[in-house]
Amino acid sequence: MSQARSSLPRTIAAHAILIAYTIIALFPVILIVMNSFKSRQAIFRSPLMPPTAETFDLVGYRTVMVQGDFFLYFQNSLIVTVVSLFLVLLFGAMAAFALAEYRFRGNTLTGLYLALGIMIPIRLGTVAILQLMVASGLVNTRTALILVYTAQGLPLAIFILSEFTRQISDDLKNAGRIDGLSEYRIFFRLVLPLLRPAMATVAVFTMIPIWNDLWFPLILAPAEPTKTITLGVQIFLGQFVTNWNAVLSALSLAIVPVLVLYLIFSRQLIRGITSGAVK
Repeated sequence: MSQARSSLPRTIAAHAILIAYTIIALFPVILIVMNSFKSRQAIFRSPLMPPTAETFDLVGYRTVMVQGDFFLYFQNSLIVTVVSLFLVLLFGAMAAFALAEYRFRGNTLTGLYLALGIMIPIRLGTVAILQLMVASGLVNTRTALILVYTAQGLPLAIFILSEFTRQISDDLKNAGRIDGLSEYRIFFRLVLPLLRPAMATVAVFTMIPIWNDLWFPLILAPAEPTKTITLGVQIFLGQFVTNWNAVLSALSLAIVPVLVLYLIFSRQLIRGITSGAVK
């Protein structure tokens, strides 16, 4: 009983710290959403106050719906992000399985090469990438963005998933081989389900940079039919005047897919992070 009473203050303190960190982390998001429902004058006069009956205004959302094809921008961002994530997770998991399962000449060098891909930003090769896309006829296409983001996300995905793949029991895979399963079936039926927590972690940390990226959409796909949501918001940012109502409204709408993805993968994300930390 005394031990339970002594642990109660620690539990309360831990929950209080967790709530405090959550509020600090979500404060910028809450601030953006609050101000998106306020008039321009209210944004500058009282940016930290929630909207009231006097300051409530939907002019930003009306501007977003009228000026620019934001449904198309959302569609482009969603297609590019989802397809890129699928390719990163699929090829990343397959490459991680090969590196962790098979011993071959150059295995260590391949792992080192992938580690260098994490440390060296892909933006350093922007000129070469642009020349390659121009030569391939892929400029102003979603395919160009998908290829770049897939190449950008693969090194980190392989690095993380290979560590989790090595933790899978060899007895399970050998039992599958004894039962006559091919290597592809062993991967898809035995290994891949066990990698879901790690894959959810990779998906969340890979999705956010893709969704929020402005550099490659501006370089490779600046045309109106292929604009992403982050690039589409730039139409409200002028050299002398900025429509802050429309900017905050567009950013508030852009937050929704990120939150939905986090809610979908939250349980697997926590399992993946804690599993890696304990290991």
